[in-house]
Amino acid sequence: MSDAHRKNSKVIAVINSNEDTVDLLRECLESHGFRQVVTAHVRDIRDGATDFLDFVDRTQPEVFVYDISLPYDRNFRFLQLLLNTEVMQGRRMVLTTTNKAALESMVGATDAMEIIGKPYDIEQIVGAVEKALDV
Repeated sequence: MSDAHRKNSKVIAVINSNEDTVDLLRECLESHGFRQVVTAHVRDIRDGATDFLDFVDRTQPEVFVYDISLPYDRNFRFLQLLLNTEVMQGRRMVLTTTNKAALESMVGATDAMEIIGKPYDIEQIVGAVEKALDV
């Protein structure tokens, strides 16, 4: 199976609190061969407007690109709640944030990637998704 075919068959979820970033990441992943990119907003999940368990069950993402935004401690705790659900067991994550130092000063060391909107940041995220999938 070619790399392109493997990418086309994988579902990637982009979960972020910023609409522009959601669109940017979706478009970038699609331009790199990932044709099944689903999106959700952290606020909608946290507020119940998006049923997270249903979203995951329905779309079956293999990798989540999940952003931890301000307030870092609250949003990190929310991510931990999501990760502890049965539906998230064994799922691969690529974590992002806009200020890794501030995040880690509140929650400790993480493997979050810092993105500030430069094209190189986006390329790193694509690379991290590919690595998570072993594509």
